Amino acid sequence: MAAMTYATVMVNLILGRSNAHALAAAVAVAEQCGAGIIGVAACRPIEIACPDYAVPAALYEQDRKQAAQQMTAAEIEFHEAVDRLNRATEWHARTTALPLADHLLRQARGADLIVTAAPPPNVPLDVTRQVDIRDLVMGAGRPVLFVPNRPPPKRFDRILVAWKDTREAQRAIADALPLLVDCPHVSIVEITSPEELAAARIGMAEVMRWLGHHQVRAEAMVTLSSGANARQLHTIARNAGADLVVAGAYGYRREREWTLGGVTADLLAADRCVLFAH
Repeated sequence: MAAMTYATVMVNLILGRSNAHALAAAVAVAEQCGAGIIGVAACRPIEIACPDYAVPAALYEQDRKQAAQQMTAAEIEFHEAVDRLNRATEWHARTTALPLADHLLRQARGADLIVTAAPPPNVPLDVTRQVDIRDLVMGAGRPVLFVPNRPPPKRFDRILVAWKDTREAQRAIADALPLLVDCPHVSIVEITSPEELAAARIGMAEVMRWLGHHQVRAEAMVTLSSGANARQLHTIARNAGADLVVAGAYGYRREREWTLGGVTADLLAADRCVLFAH
């Protein structure tokens, strides 16, 4: 059975900052999978994003002019990044009244994969320029590839899949198939308790057979938990030289806002690319 592919990759450009690493990752995926690229950028007017404050007219006008300049800069950055890519490209930039995550989710209807920068640690969210990644990853209905603040590989050749027998992990490994199918080094890792070890090994064997039906060559590892699973997973990924981690995204709503699970949040804060699906 042939694996699915990504026909279109959508990359989110954050206004007012460099998007070089996210663009490089999007180009790497597009070249690896033969996909086209859609570049998107958006801002939310300050008077809409901050309705509880009276925005002076001068500040509103300054924000409008700044947004226009930033959109022009983002468009130039996008076209320079995809200039030599021999695939279809599109650019969409606009001002929206919607929360930026909602706007991006609507744009993602025409894409197979979303690529965006991972949020910098301990930096407050600018709701006029930045997507709330919690809403994005939990609502996308698409895999989301987060890129840390470092150059990504030119090709994702060492991929680690964090496996659990859950809906989220099953969705993630299925969504990652276009990258897994031609990857020379794929590791499927499950961290489990002693009580679940036998069942985990049986389940892992079934996953490996399924991957084989898609011509994915992978190594399996079922290992006992030795403390914090996120820290253990980071160690395994580092030892494997993984340039991409594939994982299910876990979260829950608290007072109408999404809160990410501990391992999910820790993976986002790591220094390697991570592909999430929920």
